[in-house]
Amino acid sequence: MREFEGMLDALKVNAFEWAKQIVLAIVIFWIGMRVVKVMMRAVTKALALRDVDASLTTFLQSLLKIALQAVVVIATINQLGVETTSIVAILGAAGLAVGMALSGTLQNFAGGAMILMFKPFKVGDFIEAQGYSGTVKSIQIFTTILTTPDNKQIVIPNGGLSNGSLINYSAETTRRQEWTFGIGYGDDVEKAKSIIKNIIAADERVLKEPEGLIEISALADSSVHIVVRAWVASENFWALYYSVTTEVYKAFNAEGISIPFPQMDVHLQK
Repeated sequence: MREFEGMLDALKVNAFEWAKQIVLAIVIFWIGMRVVKVMMRAVTKALALRDVDASLTTFLQSLLKIALQAVVVIATINQLGVETTSIVAILGAAGLAVGMALSGTLQNFAGGAMILMFKPFKVGDFIEAQGYSGTVKSIQIFTTILTTPDNKQIVIPNGGLSNGSLINYSAETTRRQEWTFGIGYGDDVEKAKSIIKNIIAADERVLKEPEGLIEISALADSSVHIVVRAWVASENFWALYYSVTTEVYKAFNAEGISIPFPQMDVHLQK
């Protein structure tokens, strides 16, 4: 009888200890989750003040929330008396194995985060990178999608984009356009330059500043090359190029300025 009473007393003590641990675990879990919410609100405000891209904001919020909640869960399990060291070790080993298996994917994942954070380009920009060029259609976590001028879709992993060199043709509001026109050696160079100057001056898309250039650039085998440089708003870059090229061709023909083409004289000996 005394043994039974002793077992009963021990059970009561243990039950009390278990109940206390469960209550403390519940309190830790409840307070921890509330702290996570407060921290997430603070992080959201901080990202908004730094004007971080919306896609990156969502990604960082999800990643940080999962990490903080994992810490709370581990602390709760530890309060219940469960040994968490082995659990953390198992999770760490599993994470290492997955990381090694998905090293390329993780590199692209990190590259996407870097692109969204530092913004070397944005949706709508025309870029050249990794041997491809096109307009940025979308920036995703693992890849960036480009659309070529002939409407082909190019998918480029973000790892290479974030680590390699690229050209962003849309980064600046103005660009310098350049033409090279060839005239015959017997033609009036000053007249040809004057024709080009008038065409450039008449086009409202050409910017007055910085000042352009119209000069002889080379004495080629069959023609004198005249280089023309003018500054233009980036959105008018190609439209101006085609327009001026067409107008110069028409004006040269109308004013008797020849446009040489490669030719070969063949002499036959009998």
